[in-house]
Amino acid sequence: MQTFYLEDLSANKSVIQSTTAICYPPCTATSAVDGNIQTCMKTLEIGTNNPDKSVWWYVDLGDLNSIYSIWIQFNEYDTTIMRQRGRFAGFSLYVSNSTRKENGHRCYQDGPELPPLDFSTTCVTHGRFVIFYNERLDDITYPTGYQISSVYTELCEVTVTGCKYPDVYGYDCNLPCPENCQERRCYIVNGTCLGCRAGWIGEFCNNSCPAGNYGLECKKMCAGYCRHNKPCNHSTGVCDEGCADGWKESSCSTECPAETYGPDCMYNCSGHCVNGVPCNRTTGSCNSGCKPGYTGERCDKACDKGWYGENCSLPCSRNCVKQSCHHKQGNCLYGCEPGWMGLKCNQECSGETYGKDCLRRCSGHCFNHTICNPVNGSCEKGCAPGYLGDLCIQCMYTKLKLN
Repeated sequence: MQTFYLEDLSANKSVIQSTTAICYPPCTATSAVDGNIQTCMKTLEIGTNNPDKSVWWYVDLGDLNSIYSIWIQFNEYDTTIMRQRGRFAGFSLYVSNSTRKENGHRCYQDGPELPPLDFSTTCVTHGRFVIFYNERLDDITYPTGYQISSVYTELCEVTVTGCKYPDVYGYDCNLPCPENCQERRCYIVNGTCLGCRAGWIGEFCNNSCPAGNYGLECKKMCAGYCRHNKPCNHSTGVCDEGCADGWKESSCSTECPAETYGPDCMYNCSGHCVNGVPCNRTTGSCNSGCKPGYTGERCDKACDKGWYGENCSLPCSRNCVKQSCHHKQGNCLYGCEPGWMGLKCNQECSGETYGKDCLRRCSGHCFNHTICNPVNGSCEKGCAPGYLGDLCIQCMYTKLKLN
C-alpha cells in the first residue's frame, strides 16, 4: 500500500480566535499551529453563566488549498478527561473561502457522543480558511456529558493536511486533476472530479454530453435548429456552424422576424407576397401567392415583357409601343401605337382625331362626312367635293387656279 505524503498546510500560518484567556505561557491562537503539542491556545469561557455563548478559532492557509484531513489535539488533563471531552463536545469544523463559516462547507459536526481529545476527520474539499466553532446556548437541552458552564476551548495543535494547490492530487500531490473538472478540482486521493465543467460528465469528466444536450451535468437541451441538423456545442449550447434557415441568435432558438428569412435571417423577403403575408422564414417563398405583377417562388421577379397582373396572366395591349406595359397595372410604358389612346392604349381615336396618342385632327373633308383613318388620318372612301389628297386637305379650286 502506498503512503500519502500530504503537506502540512496549517503549520505556522496566520490564525485568529474569538477571545484569549490570560495564562502563562501565553495561550494565543498561534499556539495551535506552532508544532509544539505542549503549548495550547485558550479562549475565555462560554456557557450558561457567561455572556459569551459561542467560541471560534480559524487558520488562514494563505490561498485556496486541496484539503484531505484535519487533526486536532485538545488539551488533556489526567484527572479531568471526561470534563475536557464535555467542553469540546458539539463542536463543528468548516472550510471556507472567507472567514465566515456561513459562506463555507461544514465538513464535521460533533455529537451526541463525546469526542476524543486526540481527534481526526477526513474532510475532502477545497478552501482557504479552516474554522473551529462551538457554542452553548441558553434554553437548549444538551446530551449527557456536555459541559454547559465554564466551557473553555484549548486547542494544543491543529494540523490540516492536503495539497497546497487545488488542481493536483495523488500521494505526492504531483498529478494534475483532469482538465474538464469544474475549476480543475478533483478528489485528492484518486483524481475523480468534484464536479465537471459545462459539457462534460463522468467520474473524470472525460465524456462529452450526449448529442442534443449541453451545459452543467448535461441538463440543458439544444434548441434544435442548428445548420444541417447538427447538435449544438455540448458545453455552450451555441450552434458552432450557424443556424438552420429561418433561425437566428447563437443558440438558434429565435425565429426570424417578419419580412426576413434564410440563414441567420440575412435575407429580406421580396415584399410582394399576396395580401402582405410574410414570406416563409426558411425559404423566402410566398406560400399564399404573389401580388399582381410578380411571379416566382419568392415573388421577386416582375412579369415577363408583354404580360401583367395577377399571376402575370394578362397580356399587354397590342396597341402599346413595343407591346410593353407596366407589370402591375398594364399601363403602356412607351405610349400608344398611332390610332390609340388611354393608359392601356385600348381606346381608338375618335372620328375627328388620328395618329400617335390621337393628337392630330382629321381634315374633316372625307367623302360623305365619313371618319378618317385613325392611324394615318387618310380618307379611305375619298374626299368631299372640292378636296384632294390622302388627307383631303388640298383644295381642288386652288390646284386648278395654279394650273
